[in-house]
Amino acid sequence: MDSDPAGRGTRRASTSSIASAALPPSSAWTSPFPWGAGCGDCWVPPIGMAESTDRTGRTLSLAGRVASACADLGIDTALIGALALAYHGYARATQDLDLCTHVDPFTTLRTLADALRGQGLAVRVGEPDEQDPLGGVLTVESPDCDAVQVVNFLNPLSGVRNPGREAIETATDEIPEVGLRVVDLPHLVALKLYAGGAKSRSDVAELLERNRDASREAIAQVCERHGLAAEWAAILAELHE
Repeated sequence: MDSDPAGRGTRRASTSSIASAALPPSSAWTSPFPWGAGCGDCWVPPIGMAESTDRTGRTLSLAGRVASACADLGIDTALIGALALAYHGYARATQDLDLCTHVDPFTTLRTLADALRGQGLAVRVGEPDEQDPLGGVLTVESPDCDAVQVVNFLNPLSGVRNPGREAIETATDEIPEVGLRVVDLPHLVALKLYAGGAKSRSDVAELLERNRDASREAIAQVCERHGLAAEWAAILAELHE
C-alpha cells in the first residue's frame, strides 16, 4: 500500500519498508485486461512504463500466485493500493501491487511466507510491534516484475481499530483473469484516510473527483465505524463539499 511521509504512514514506512516516493499521476492507459465498469479503461503502468504490459502481466500473475497461496491457507485477500485506485477510476504510477489481509502476523503470516518460499519465491516479512498501526507486511519478489506486498491489518500487539477486515469482507468486485477481488470505493477511501498524510488525502480527492455519483453517505458510514469521521469531515471541508 502506498505510504505517506506524514501521519500514520510515517510509522508504517519505518517498520514495514513499504514507503515509496511520491509519484506524479499517470495518464490513462489502455488495460490489457477487460476489467469491470468500475474502472473504465484506465491502467497503472509500473515504473519503467516503456517496458510494456508484459511486466504488468507478470506482476498480476505473481499476485495471482500469492492470492492462491493465501486461499489454500484459508486467508481472504483483496486488492488495495494504486491498482485499486485505478479500478475505481484514478490511474497513477506505482512500484508494487498490494493485497490486504487480516491474520495473525506471528503465526499465519509466517506460514504464508513459508508456503511462498516453498514455491521458490523470494519473501521478506516485516512483523509489527506494539506501535505499528499495521499487522506486518510480507513482500514477494520475482524477476522481471514488480513486488507484490501483502499488507496485513491485524496487529494483536496494538489492538488499533482499522477498516482492513471489513474492507476484505465486503470486497465483491473481481478481476477474473487473475482472481483478485478489489475493495469497494467506501472502504478504499477509509483505508486511505487511515494511512494518513498528504499523498493519501490527494488520492481520496482524486477518487472523489472521478466518482462524483458515489454515495458520500456510504463513505461516511464506513469512516464512522472505524473512527475516521474527523478525517472524512476534513476531506469534505478541503473539497468544499
